[in-house]
Amino acid sequence: MPMTTSLTTLLGIEHPILLAPMDVIAGSRLVAAVSRAGGFGILGGGYGERVWLEQETAKLADLSAPFGIGFITWSLAKRPELLDVALAAKPVAIMLSFGDPAPFAPKIKSAGARLICQVQDEAMARQALDAGADILIAQGTEAGGHGASRTTVDLVPAIVDLVAGRVPVVAAGGIADGRGFAAMMMLGASGVLLGTRFYASQEADGAEEAKRRICAANSGSTVRGILFDLSRNNVWPAPFTGRCLVNDHAKRWIGREVELMQNVAAVASEYAAARAAGNFDVAAVIAGEAVGLIHDIPPAAEIVERIAAEAEQLIAGRRNSAVAVA
Repeated sequence: MPMTTSLTTLLGIEHPILLAPMDVIAGSRLVAAVSRAGGFGILGGGYGERVWLEQETAKLADLSAPFGIGFITWSLAKRPELLDVALAAKPVAIMLSFGDPAPFAPKIKSAGARLICQVQDEAMARQALDAGADILIAQGTEAGGHGASRTTVDLVPAIVDLVAGRVPVVAAGGIADGRGFAAMMMLGASGVLLGTRFYASQEADGAEEAKRRICAANSGSTVRGILFDLSRNNVWPAPFTGRCLVNDHAKRWIGREVELMQNVAAVASEYAAARAAGNFDVAAVIAGEAVGLIHDIPPAAEIVERIAAEAEQLIAGRRNSAVAVA
């Protein structure tokens, strides 16, 4: 039986499983696969590249299932016209992360789209609610890519208590299977948002070598910091840092960030060349702490179905156990 929550009702989806809008990874093919499987695919608008966004949204024109589009908020502020491109694609929701959503909220809401805001603490959650957010993503530090310092198991119930049922809360960070999904539901979440687990899927736009490294990684083999942002000469505003797999480049520079900054031109040139060549001994594989739970690269639909079924079985088993004890 599909799991019905306030999130599934609001978005018109079967399973409360959302695809994280991973920049350059969550393209139209992955979005369509997740949405057709009953989840909610969110296109990775990322920093905002107009040609790419127009091409990928055009590919979603015939998608009958609900989908969304996500942006890095502080970057969208530099090119606000890209929101018009996104809204023209008629997404069910726009997701904004890392910055004040208020300047964009009126246009999103007037277009009839839901506003999803990703937050990392209570202050950000209040800001998002004041802007009219319909859904909050509570992102813990375990997540891949950019985030902050609070753990998922701490942050999710804190945000659930803060919103007090006004909007659905979605958990993100360190979740890759039905056990994590079920645990977040026990903490009060109405659904989950997954990034790394969908990175290691057949439809993700990432390099096959990057996917292989995610599958081969052990728990504890990621690092959060500014190392890779420094290396690509793209440092984010505080308090956001990036989580990636540990590789040779990380081992070389961890603890030597000041020296890296002093040599940033040379390092950035080397790093850019490595990215272009697909050399992941230097270039980052953006991934979260759930990598130790990921061992295969199946179709995205299989991931949705597998996680939903496992979570539903676990939650049903807990309910049956409670009835038996009573």
